[in-house]
Amino acid sequence: MRHSDPGYQMTMWKIPPSEQVINVASIPQRSPFRYPGGKTWLIPRIRQWIRSLEHRPTLLVEPFTGGGIVGLTAAFEELAEHVVLVELDKQVAAVWQTIMGGDAEWLAERILTFDMTLENARNALRVDTGGTREEAFRTILKNRTFHGGILAPGATFIKHGENGKGVKSRWYAETLATRIRAIGQIRDRFTFVCGDGIEVMLEHARKKRAVFFIDPPYTAGGSNGKRAGTRLYTHHELDHERLFATAERVAGDVLLTYDDTPVVRELAARHSFQVECVAMKNTHHAKMTELVIGRSLGWLE
Repeated sequence: MRHSDPGYQMTMWKIPPSEQVINVASIPQRSPFRYPGGKTWLIPRIRQWIRSLEHRPTLLVEPFTGGGIVGLTAAFEELAEHVVLVELDKQVAAVWQTIMGGDAEWLAERILTFDMTLENARNALRVDTGGTREEAFRTILKNRTFHGGILAPGATFIKHGENGKGVKSRWYAETLATRIRAIGQIRDRFTFVCGDGIEVMLEHARKKRAVFFIDPPYTAGGSNGKRAGTRLYTHHELDHERLFATAERVAGDVLLTYDDTPVVRELAARHSFQVECVAMKNTHHAKMTELVIGRSLGWLE
């Protein structure tokens, strides 16, 4: 590891990764999304991983962007020279397209001037006025007022929320506007693609200084994962075998995160990846572990 890097911290290295629970309150919150399976808790590990590499990556590719906290962190902290975000879900993509396309200020103002009530939220979502910008606003509106931030079909409005605030529980207009404007200010550090993440990986597969952070929908390894993926994500079907095969053949380094299941461990072993359990907390603050998968995980020790 390059311990001389500015800002590098030798934190927690004596404790097994499966016992090290990250305090997410200490991590900068950069994403406008509340996202099922968000990776804020993994950010210190992402920093460790990238700073352990021989060279600063010219490119970080996040083929399943979702809330995008890893790609955002890499751009804000200049962990990589450029970041490619990929998202297949057109609702989520509309938000990134709006921000990266130069309309961050419009979206911020749209959020700030919206009078949040249940009736107004329902009315805003009832009529599709068309256009990417309005789709972006509607997506943020759903993400912040639907139970769990879920955007998949069947999601419903928060009923009670924090202290009985209902749909206002997660509608922090000023905070959202600040985050969106901040991303807009550095949009030249990003390329956004609405499309297939594996195809974009293949486009950059020969670049030795490109790295790939891969956090796919949780649909591998059993009925529980299948049900969760169906409930949480609009695009929950994924060829995990193809994903692992693609990750194995890229020239640059890769880091994957998955639920810990026998199927995933078998996939990792078959494609010559190492696995390590890393501690996390779920949305209910229960301690859990998740698999981190890579070619070499010595930097976790």
